[in-house]
Amino acid sequence: MTRFKKAVEAKGYQDIFGEDNEYLNFLAFGKIDLHEGESFHNETGGYEHALVLLTGTASVKSGERQWDNLGGRKTVFDGKGTAVYIPCQSDYEITAQSDVQIAVCKVKAEEKFEPFVVTPEEVVEHQRGQQQWQRSVYDMIADNGEGKVHRIVMGETINKPGQMSGYPPHKHDGEHYPEEPNLEEVYYYQVNPEQGFGVQYHYTKDGSVDEAHIIRQGDSFAIDKGYHPVGAAGGYEVYYLWFMAGETGRKLNPYEDPDHKWLNQA
Repeated sequence: MTRFKKAVEAKGYQDIFGEDNEYLNFLAFGKIDLHEGESFHNETGGYEHALVLLTGTASVKSGERQWDNLGGRKTVFDGKGTAVYIPCQSDYEITAQSDVQIAVCKVKAEEKFEPFVVTPEEVVEHQRGQQQWQRSVYDMIADNGEGKVHRIVMGETINKPGQMSGYPPHKHDGEHYPEEPNLEEVYYYQVNPEQGFGVQYHYTKDGSVDEAHIIRQGDSFAIDKGYHPVGAAGGYEVYYLWFMAGETGRKLNPYEDPDHKWLNQA
């Protein structure tokens, strides 16, 4: 298995990181691609799900709840997104009201909550970084998830052309617990314009991981450990959906590489 998965075009549901992935104990990830009028039905089992409408419009039903005309973005760069939270031990049905692409973010859960929708108006935007590491971060299920979800924390990030994110380099693999929480993470990328690219860096201080991957439209990355900054090539925006969870709760406190913390005072 590999942590970095190149995009594969597939209609219907596509498993990208399955529930048996060797790197991830809490997370799994897939994608749904439907034509207008098509439907998809699934059960969540032991995973709470966040369905993120990447592009297009759909209705979603879970139990007695149904929401219509969700989404509407032509691309993920067209504004804030929409997400539907589906608890564990539930079922859901998606009906495409236009051609639609939906990311399926799965997190192990033992507590069952109520399904809900996060609308674009409820997404919290943060402008972070400075100089060559400025980015827009959009929290979809973060502080608003307290008491409403079990483990999942999720959002979207956009790097403007030539900019870095996850920078200064940080990690959250629990090496310095309790200061540093132990959280796994998954990234799913898109690029604007689509023919562009970015770079996903990945390293550990002991050298057991020291690599970089070319980001292209639709690639994905499983992060079980290590520092993982993202760079957008000149002239191209890089988007990534991110979600995380672990055994130490929902608190986010990334641990920055001590060698590069000085950049915060630059």
